[in-house]
Parts: sequence; C-alpha cells; structure tokens
Amino acid sequence: MAGSEGPLKGVKVLDLSRILAGPTCTQLLGDLGANVIKIENPASGGDDTRQWGPPYVEDAQGNRSDLSAYFMSANRNKKSVAIDITTPEGQAEIKRLASHADILIENFKPGGLAKYGLDYATLSPEFPSLVYCSISGYGQTGPNASKPGYDLMAQGYGGIMSLTGDPEGAPMKVGVGIADVMCGMYACVGILAALRHRDQTGEGQQIDLALVDAQVAWLINEGVNYLTSGNVPQRRGNGHPNIVPYDVYETSDGHVILAVGNDGQFRRFCDFIGRPELADDPRFATNPARLENRDALNAVLRPAVQAHDTATVIAELEDRKVPVGPVRTLDQVFASDQVAARQMQIAMQAAPGSVQLIGNPLKLSRTPVTYRAAPPEFGADTQAVLNANNPFED
Repeated sequence: MAGSEGPLKGVKVLDLSRILAGPTCTQLLGDLGANVIKIENPASGGDDTRQWGPPYVEDAQGNRSDLSAYFMSANRNKKSVAIDITTPEGQAEIKRLASHADILIENFKPGGLAKYGLDYATLSPEFPSLVYCSISGYGQTGPNASKPGYDLMAQGYGGIMSLTGDPEGAPMKVGVGIADVMCGMYACVGILAALRHRDQTGEGQQIDLALVDAQVAWLINEGVNYLTSGNVPQRRGNGHPNIVPYDVYETSDGHVILAVGNDGQFRRFCDFIGRPELADDPRFATNPARLENRDALNAVLRPAVQAHDTATVIAELEDRKVPVGPVRTLDQVFASDQVAARQMQIAMQAAPGSVQLIGNPLKLSRTPVTYRAAPPEFGADTQAVLNANNPFED
C-alpha cells in the first residue's frame, strides 16, 4: 500500500505539552506518521497523567509501571525525553531540537515560556519556518489570559455544562475530558493548515488556541439557537432541542435511543407502538408541533415503548427504517463485532508488556495511520535523542 508509513512521514514535532489537549493532538499527528519527541519534566516524574491512576500497566512480576491508562490514552507514537527547561542546559537542548523541528506545541500559561527563552517571540526570529502551537485555558489575549485552564473549568465557563444533565438536576460535565479532546483536534487542524502555508511560503506562525474558545465553538446548534432567538437553552437530559422524539426511552428490560428525524419516520414509529392516529394528530403531525407539545407526546410514548423489551424495539424499528439503537456499557462496546471490524481496539507491545489501546478512527485508503511505538516509559529515549546528530531519526 502506498504511503504505508503515513501521510505525515518526515514531519518532526517537538511536544512540550502535557495532560490531554496537547497530547491528543500530537498522538494524532504521530498516528499519521509524524515523528514526535515528547519533552517531560524530570523534577515531576514526567507528564502529570503518569500519576493519574489506577489502573496502571504492570510488568510480568506485578510491579507497577508509570504507564497509567490515562497517560496511554494520548501518548503512543512518541519518544519520551527528560529535559529540565528551567536550566540553561535544558533550554539549549530544546533550542537544538527546535532547530530540527517543523512543529512545536506547548500548553504553558501565556508568557510562561518567555522566562526560559522558549516562547514564540524569542524562537521565531531564529527559526522562522517553525509552526508554533500554543494551547492555554483562555488564550494569549483577553482579560482571562492569565487564568489557568482545565477541562472542567472550560466546560463550565464555555456553557456546555449548562446544557448537560437532568432538567431537574445540577449542571453536568461530559463523562470524559471532551473540552481537552476537541481542543486537541482543533490544534491538529490548525497545525496542518499552518504547515500547508509554511510549505508554500517558508513562513512559520503561531497558533493561539484556547480551551474555552474551542468549547464555545462546539456549542454548535444550541449556541446558534441562542444567538438567533435570544432564549437561553435549558437542560433537557438526553432530549434534543430541535427534534422530537429524539431521546433515551426506557424499555421493559433496559433503554433504547430513538432518533425520529422526520415526519415519515414518526408515522412508521406510531405504527410500531400501535398508535397510528398520533401521526395525524395536529399536535404531533409535524416536528415543530411535536417540539411545542413535547411533554404531551412523551406522556404517550414512554409507556408505549416501555411495554416492549429492548431487542423487540430495536428489531421492529430497524425493520421499519426508524433510527434506533442501544445504550451500551464499555464491556459491550469493546466486545462488539463492529469495534473488531473497524480495528478500534488495538494491542501494542510496551516496555512492561502488551497493552490494549483505542484505535484511531481515521481510515485513509492510500496513507493509513500506523501504530509504530507504544506509549513510552518516562525518559525512555532521552540518551538516544540527545546523543543523535539528527534527533528526529527513527
């Protein structure tokens, strides 16, 4: 297969980020073939997430490694190099690595690297083609620029928590660090765009990316609903702000997701529950009408769905071409034939032993992603990288 080492083969990434947003970005670049050197602080034992466990990988003797599951989720296809950037020697090493790099990514507080001479303003005159991506909580400018940024804070400040959770309950964060992950994806897009510009002009640039900005951007329809109407959206649990019925419904033995997206699907759904007259009821015949009468409709639908078991609801509605699906636990997810067919669970050989990881969702027909190196133990590549004439060579 052409390009079997990935479309970004030869791209060199100097990764000064830690936790999740930056590492998510650099893992994605690494999966696509980039050569990533991850700089870790020897004073703290490396990336903070190495200590965010259990669970941890254990060796054959049962000894705990520094590979927490959290760390492994965002750090494959990287080399780990221990450098203390607070020392003149460490700063010199970072500059030497930057001289070879195409991309530098960091998530220090704005201005945090200036005292070490490693900020964009200092490095860009010496390395004018360098693409320099800065991730922070609130960005390099604005009244909150100096405040620290964490995923939970971004979800609260950026509004997604006000939309998430039971209508009668407290505001709720998403179950994973989604603000970090989405920020990492935006970072990857920005970096690839800047590389395109660099390849055309030879000119690098700084990418200023904020967790909160990214979170506001993916408010998507609810954000524009507010901007259009002026009405502050309310929490609806699993309900959809613009479509009904589009929710989780209880069955006799579990739950199903219904996603009835148009009036034809609604008519076929009403046929299944034995209430065909609902499709002609003016309160429910169109989606705008169903939105206006959401509570009245659900008062009829919920007991009707609960009269059937999960398997029956799914089979009958799939047969009628009405969107429906299960609510699965993670053991069911990773045991599924779909995950196996799409290679969304992978095994890699790490230093302590074999580890199970989540696969990359990108399926490129000519330049597929590659899994070349398992998440590294702290400092595993320090000597090899620092002693090499070309530190980014494999």
